[in-house]
Amino acid sequence: MAHNQVNEIDELLKDLKRTPGFKAYLILNSDGIVIRWDQVGSPMPYQRAVQHAHHITELYNKSTAHIKELFDPDDGPVENVRIRTEEYEMIVSSLGSYTLAVFQEDENKEEEHVEADA
Repeated sequence: MAHNQVNEIDELLKDLKRTPGFKAYLILNSDGIVIRWDQVGSPMPYQRAVQHAHHITELYNKSTAHIKELFDPDDGPVENVRIRTEEYEMIVSSLGSYTLAVFQEDENKEEEHVEADA
């Protein structure tokens, strides 16, 4: 049974990599330790994955804490956080004891380049 779950995760990650604009992903355990990572093009060094994991864990925990303060607790837990930077857009989602962070190209950045070229 557990063997089939690994295959499901591998298939999900393969599909994710085929998504247009995909750049990288990280999977973290509940302690913020990187357990899987990958990047399109040149491989992401482990040290960079750990650096991202540290910032993602800290930002996600702070964001969810502040959102709980701002909104009614009956609205439900925070399911994901979307972060936009100058280089990429990151979507962080936590379920159970695992966190998935996906890096993708920022769609708005592409539109800005098209407008600037025109």
